[in-house]
Order: sequence, then structure tokens, then C-alpha cells
Amino acid sequence: MRPKVQIVLRGDSGFCRESLLIWCEAEGVDYIVGLAKNSRLKRAIGRPARAAEQAHQQTQRPARRFRAFTYQTRKSWSKSRWVMGKAEHLSGGANPRFIVTSLLDTTSAIALTEQGRRLYEQVYCARGDMKNRIKEQQLYLFAERTAAATLRANQLRLYFSWFAYCLLQALRRLGLQATQFAKAQCHTLREKLLKIGARARITARKVWVSLPTAYPYRDVFIAAVRRLHDLPLRI
Repeated sequence: MRPKVQIVLRGDSGFCRESLLIWCEAEGVDYIVGLAKNSRLKRAIGRPARAAEQAHQQTQRPARRFRAFTYQTRKSWSKSRWVMGKAEHLSGGANPRFIVTSLLDTTSAIALTEQGRRLYEQVYCARGDMKNRIKEQQLYLFAERTAAATLRANQLRLYFSWFAYCLLQALRRLGLQATQFAKAQCHTLREKLLKIGARARITARKVWVSLPTAYPYRDVFIAAVRRLHDLPLRI
């Protein structure tokens, strides 16, 4: 049964296997997967590669050119598929990359190239940022600490880490928008915004927490608290 919503499989070249691509095509699942480079693929982007090299020599900046084309391996693939080639030239030399995808359609050559560029830069490369978010949770919110004796205890630890990440993500998105911490990683928020030296004074009726006036991010902290306080309460 085909899905009623679009499902896109995104992965690096380790997932570029004929059995997986055939399954996606049979089940109506789109894919955008890395493709290991070889001499045939490099020849296919020869002209864009030369153009990128010339642009780099003129500007001394990274230069990219793209080309979409159909490609079939000599043995492992049962049919030809759309491939998007990125011809990139950096200060260290050529850096070609390729993806195979079901998301390209047979429009004009110019429109096809622009569509492929968008797929590569906005859809495929976004997987790198997703990896960074996973590493962020593992390294700074202790998601890798699963050394408890039971599976349920380790699952509970992951739940706590996930809750913490959701809270910090909400803080970034809702409380810190348009500030220097709007895209800060979790450890930056913890070290600079949340770890504040304070003095606690306990009386019979109240607990007083005094924050320092010399706190360097005082204005950002106050603005975030006010934004969060003004949000509508959801039940």
C-alpha cells in the first residue's frame, strides 16, 4: 500500500544499494542518497568541473557548478537513474560529489540543474546538520550515558536527555530569537546563559535567590524570560 504522504529516504553513499533503491521505487518512497564517485561520474561533470576551477582561480573562493544526468552502473543497477553531480573546486583542489535521487523530473536542462542544486544544498546537505543535532544531544545532554544495568533504566536516561533537548530547543526558538544565542548549541546555553552564580537565602516563609548584577548576559536573560512569560499558556 502506497503512503498517503510523501516519504523521502535520505542517506550517505553507504545506503546506495540496488535492493534499497528498488524497494523505494516499488513502495512509492522517494530517495536522495549519496553516490560514491568514480571515473565515469567524474567525466560526466568534466565541463562544470573546469568552469568551477576557472571561477576559483579568478576569485580565490570556493566555486560550485552542478549538472544533472542519467546514470547506470555497469553491473549492480538494473536501470538508469537520475544523478546530480556537484563540481566543486576549493583551495585544496577539486571536490566532486554525487547523489542519486528520484526527486528530479524531466524538465528543461536549466530548470533541471537548478532543481538539482536545490535538492543537493537544501535537502541532501541538511542531513549533516541533523547529525550535528544528534551529536549535540549525545555530547552535551549526556544521551550517550547508557551504562545502567537494565534496558528500561537506559531508556529512562534517554527520555531525560530528550526532554532536556526539547526544552533547550524551545528556549532557542521562542525565548532567544533575534539574539546572539538564537542558534547557539546546548553547551553554549548551559555554560553562558544557564550556569549563573547565585546566592540563596532561606527564611521561615520564603527562599530568596539573588542573581549577580555583573552577569554579562543579563539583558539577554531578562529578554528571554519576558518572551517566555508572555507566551500563551497551552493546556
